[in-house]
Amino acid sequence: METTPSHSWFFWAALSAIFAALTAIFAKVGLQGVDSDLATLVRTAIIVLVLTGFVWYAGKWSDPLQLPGKTWAFLTLSALATGASWVCYFRALQLGEASKVAPVDKFSLVLVAVFAFVFLGERPSGTSWLGIALVAAGVLVLAIKR
Repeated sequence: METTPSHSWFFWAALSAIFAALTAIFAKVGLQGVDSDLATLVRTAIIVLVLTGFVWYAGKWSDPLQLPGKTWAFLTLSALATGASWVCYFRALQLGEASKVAPVDKFSLVLVAVFAFVFLGERPSGTSWLGIALVAAGVLVLAIKR
């Protein structure tokens, strides 16, 4: 089966990176004069509304209560981690420069690789580990005060 760009993981990951970058810029502007926790709540409410409409419009709605318990448990843990990440991210954006906050936030890439190795049994290649180490080094360079 031929893979079209819209069926490629890289296509969607690249779009995710673009939207994540826009998130930082829009949030930095939107946080001016607003408590970061309140801003996170407003953002989350908007996301719920938009995604509800998207899932319904795309015909993907099904009864979420029919999902297996394990799915609920891990989606709940993911949601709690996401919420904590957003609260911390918005607080950091309110206190610091977006060009410094975002790269440190992307240290998550390094942590995902380590956690996937430890908990999921994924085995990145030597070249992949080199790239991960370079990201870690880049975060350190950007985080060090000058």
